[in-house]
Amino acid sequence: MHHAYVERVVDLLDPAGNVLLNMSIEEATERVASGDAARVREIDGQFALWAKRGNLVRLARSIGRPLRYFLAKRAEGPCLIIAERIDEIAAWLRAEGYGDQFHPSYTRMVPAHHLTEIALLGCPDPNPTLTRFFAPKRNQLSTNLDEIGAAYIGTLAAECDKWLDRIDCREPLGVLFSGGIDSGALFLVLHHQLLRRGESPARLKAFTLNVVDSNLKSSDVVQAVRFLSELDLGLFLEVIDVSSSELDVAETIRVIEDYKPLDVQSATMALGLCRGIRSRYPDWKYLADGDGGDENLKDYPIEDNLELTIRSVLNNTMLYQEGWGVEAIKHSLTYSGGQSRGHIRTAAPARACGFVGFSPYALPNVIEVAEGIPFIELTDWDHSRLYALKGEIVRRGVEAITGLTMPIFEKRRFQHGVVDEASFEQLFAHSEADYRRMLTAAFA
Repeated sequence: MHHAYVERVVDLLDPAGNVLLNMSIEEATERVASGDAARVREIDGQFALWAKRGNLVRLARSIGRPLRYFLAKRAEGPCLIIAERIDEIAAWLRAEGYGDQFHPSYTRMVPAHHLTEIALLGCPDPNPTLTRFFAPKRNQLSTNLDEIGAAYIGTLAAECDKWLDRIDCREPLGVLFSGGIDSGALFLVLHHQLLRRGESPARLKAFTLNVVDSNLKSSDVVQAVRFLSELDLGLFLEVIDVSSSELDVAETIRVIEDYKPLDVQSATMALGLCRGIRSRYPDWKYLADGDGGDENLKDYPIEDNLELTIRSVLNNTMLYQEGWGVEAIKHSLTYSGGQSRGHIRTAAPARACGFVGFSPYALPNVIEVAEGIPFIELTDWDHSRLYALKGEIVRRGVEAITGLTMPIFEKRRFQHGVVDEASFEQLFAHSEADYRRMLTAAFA
C-alpha cells in the first residue's frame, strides 16, 4: 500500500521584524515563492521570508534578520519549523511532544544572500539547495575617492530615506552612537535627510553607552561629545549610564544564542545600551546602528586573525559579510558565516528589548557599492593604506551628501570604548570554550 506523507510547515516568524523598503510583504513573499533569484534580488530592505509551493519550501534573508529552520520527523511526514531564534524552535518542539529530537546544532541558519530550497519528501530528506540571489560586481568604481564616497554615502542616504518614508514623522528615532566613522556618518545622514524632508530633527537622538563604575566618562562618551560638539550638534547626544553589574555575559549568550568571543563582547554592551534606552523610554520603537560599515570597507585588523591575509580579504567577494562561503568546509550550517552570523550581536539585543532595528550598511544596495570599490588598485596590498581608506571614503561621502565635514577618530571596537582595560578583562575573563558551555547550559 502506498503511504502518502503529509508535510507540514510551522511559521514562528514575526512579520513585523521585516523592514521592507520597496514593496509589501506579500509582493516580497511572491518573489521568494517564484524561485527566481533575480526577482528575489529586487527586494530592498531587511527581511526573512519563506514560501511553500507543493512540497517545496523556499527561504531567503538579508544580513539584517536571522532566519532558522529545523526539520522534525513525524510518522505522518516531515515538519519544517521556521523561526528567528533557536529557543523558539526548541519551545515549539517541546510543546508538541518532539522535544527529544531537539539539539541546537540540528537547527540550520539560512545563509544571507542565498535562496534556500527544501523538498519535504519524507525520509530520508535531501539536503537543501542554495542559489545565490545577490552577487555584486567587484571593481566597478573609479579610483577617485570623491566619486566613491559620494556613491557609497549617497546610497546609504537613499536607503535611509526609504526607511523614513515608512515611519510616522512623529516617531522618535535613535542611533546607537559612539562617534566612530559608521555611527557618526549614519547620524549625520539621518539628520540631513530629516532636514531635507522638512521634518523635525528634534525627533533624533544619539544614544551613547557609559558604564558607570567610576567618575570617569567612557572613551566612547568623550569621543561622542567631541564629534557632535565640533559640528555644533551636541544637543542630540544622550548618554545612557549602565552599571557594570548589569552587564551579564551568560545572559548575553542566551540572547544571541552564540559563543564567538568578539560577538559576545559587543552584544553584551549592545544589550546594556538597549536595556538602558528601554528603561528610560518605555515606548521608543526605532533604533538605527552602524553595524556592517567595517565589513563593507574591510576595516578589521587582519593581523589579529591568523586565518587571514590581505590577499584573502581583498580577493574574496564579501568575505567579511559571508565568511568563506556556503561551499567551504569552514561554513557553519548552524550559524552561517561572517556578518551573516555575527550580525546577531546587534539584531538580538534590539529585538530582546522590543526595538525595531535598522542596519543600513548591511543592506544589499549599500554592500553592492562597497564591493565595487577597487580596493587592490587603491591599496596595492598595503595594510596601512587599507585601514586609512575607510575614513577617507566616508568623510568625503558625508561632505558630498550633507555638506558637513565629519571628524574622524582612530578605530576602536564598541566593547573597548565603554569600559577601561581592567574592567574589560574582568568582565570577559572567559575563553571561547567557556562561552560554549554557557550556551549549552542555556539549552539544558
